[in-house]
Amino acid sequence: MTRKILALLFVFAAGAIVGHLATRSAAVVQAQSRKPVMMLRMFTGPDNQTHAEEVPLDFAGGASKLLPITSGELHVASPGNVIDWHRAPRRQYVITLSGHGELEVAGGKKIPVGPGQIDLVEDTTGKGHITRVTGTEDRITLQLRLADQAGN
Repeated sequence: MTRKILALLFVFAAGAIVGHLATRSAAVVQAQSRKPVMMLRMFTGPDNQTHAEEVPLDFAGGASKLLPITSGELHVASPGNVIDWHRAPRRQYVITLSGHGELEVAGGKKIPVGPGQIDLVEDTTGKGHITRVTGTEDRITLQLRLADQAGN
């Protein structure tokens, strides 16, 4: 009788361990297969043109640390609004809250932006970029000024 109980306890414990490991492995696989959150970085290259690259945000510990900021502004732009070639007025994050737009950089590359898009805009010199509001609704953005600006 004792052998049967020990055998059942062993089978139960082994099943619990295997179940735990399978669940943990599935969680690890899910975490590893999670699509990374990307941020668009716009910068002036050595050719004096604005270029763009996608940079993954690191969410180690569940949060991604931003560069220090000093202030924020909300901006609204109507559908069809175009700001022709311009440089960023300062290094800043631009986060699209609603609406859609398009950023044009060197070589005519057009980058669509929409709700949730995070841009790190650093092209304060050179030719700059074009910003267009596309779609039928206003584009609302949150602009966060970086703390490393002159005079801060």
